[in-house]
Amino acid sequence: MRISLSSTFVLLSTLFPAYGVHARCRNVPGSAGFPGADQWSTLNTTVNGNLVAVVPSAKYCADIPGGCTEVEWTSALFRSTIPGAMNQVNFEQGYDLTPPSVCLQNSTTTCGQGDVPIYAVEAETVADVQAAVQFAQTYDLRIAVKSSGHDYLGRSTAPNSLLIHMRKFTNVNFTDGFMVNGQNMGSAVTVGPGVHLQDVYLQSLAQGKIVVGGTAATVCPAGGYLQGAGHSAIAPLLGLAADNALEFQIVVSSGQLLTVNKASNSDLFFALRGGGAGSWGVIVSATVRTFPTFNVTGSVIELAASSNTAAAALAGVHAQHIFDLDTIRGGQYFYLEVTNGIPVMTITTVMPNTTMDEGTALLTPFLNDALAIPGVSLISQNSQTAPVNEVLYMSDDAAGFNLVLGSRLIPTTAYQATNASATVEAVYKRLLDAGTLGILGNLVAGGQVSANADIVSALILANEWFDSASLSDIDTIRHTFQTTGLPILEQLSGADAGSYSNEADLFEPDFQTTFYGPNYAKLSAIKSVYDPSDLFIVAAGVGSERWDEWGLCTV
Repeated sequence: MRISLSSTFVLLSTLFPAYGVHARCRNVPGSAGFPGADQWSTLNTTVNGNLVAVVPSAKYCADIPGGCTEVEWTSALFRSTIPGAMNQVNFEQGYDLTPPSVCLQNSTTTCGQGDVPIYAVEAETVADVQAAVQFAQTYDLRIAVKSSGHDYLGRSTAPNSLLIHMRKFTNVNFTDGFMVNGQNMGSAVTVGPGVHLQDVYLQSLAQGKIVVGGTAATVCPAGGYLQGAGHSAIAPLLGLAADNALEFQIVVSSGQLLTVNKASNSDLFFALRGGGAGSWGVIVSATVRTFPTFNVTGSVIELAASSNTAAAALAGVHAQHIFDLDTIRGGQYFYLEVTNGIPVMTITTVMPNTTMDEGTALLTPFLNDALAIPGVSLISQNSQTAPVNEVLYMSDDAAGFNLVLGSRLIPTTAYQATNASATVEAVYKRLLDAGTLGILGNLVAGGQVSANADIVSALILANEWFDSASLSDIDTIRHTFQTTGLPILEQLSGADAGSYSNEADLFEPDFQTTFYGPNYAKLSAIKSVYDPSDLFIVAAGVGSERWDEWGLCTV
């Protein structure tokens, strides 16, 4: 859907944050330096007619003939085609604007612009990206960059901003010998930031290869995934996704296209592999190692618990078996979710280079102990042995709802302690009793990952709400991780544990340490070289402490 560019000024002219006295503010509608219709029209011509006005996903659906079906609204694949859509709709809402500006599905009230950009360049070429970056620099605009909108910190959207939407960069190129500074780095694939993991898995399988990636269909590995390090069920075997990155092509704030690898702009290469999504520029391609594909046994077990007490005991038993996969460097995602008052644990396990019998044998000790807990029952158990590409592949991701996360990395020593199981049980019980709706465990950091950092897993707390919730209730839920969940979780993680920044809390008070540890000063210095004007500012990103929460005014 295209909206006439001139109509947007009337719509947005009153949607500003409450500005105080600042050293510097970027231009927004109404500012003397904000570009007029002629300037926007010139940009549109420069990018070959690919400049579009942006609206929240609810307004987008309301404006198209017939609207969006519920299947479309909840499809991450569908939402990734909409410039203003995020997977989690809460990141489109301007809860903290003055006055608040929201746009809800099937709303009977007028939609506000919320936390959604004004315009988007639907980039098709590197020149389009450069033109957008240079335009933002010239007119001192807030800029946002999005691949698919799969972002739990809302970093790919921002109010009063120009969005660079990278979904059309769908190139995939395989090679058996990728060269970096004259050195053959071996088998690799180069992908654009619009390429979804589901596409990578299918195309790599046809090549007899595999890359390190997650299990979400619409995550784009050349977007925020690599910049946040990139966990995976096969990371214990092959390392994190960022460990396997070989090269990036990136447009930085000057508009220059840089080749970034261990030999060229090596400092930026360091930053792009875990230094936080959205802080460095616009990635136009990423090259990562590929490996010969292999078979895995994939297992999904669902267990119901009759009470919080039984669910917590189940988590404690699971902790007793946390190292059962070490011999094969397997990975596992375990989710304890409360639905209609019933706790259900879903355990998805990926066991490399195993037969069905071997995989079953690895999981049987845990399953037997779990079913011996009073109040725990088996809902289902399914397994398959297949190429890892097929086991990791997902056809789509659930989207279109409100969700916030908070996470902590759990050190190996926490599970090696003599009272580990009892501690885990107590933590889960307190979290569930406090109203936590989801506790997600990612057992993706042992093996090869732990060779670089002494962590074994991450625990993520999830909280959701319906659109009918009041703004005051929403504000409470958005801050629940810091006020309620974290003090409990720290009994397991310790008080100084880090967080996985791609699945984290927007309100981390010391994100510099929690996300980046001892590397923040180095990352900040690198940013000053490649982005001295702070063009690329995102929530809890490097340099964001210098800006307000909207990235519009310095503080």
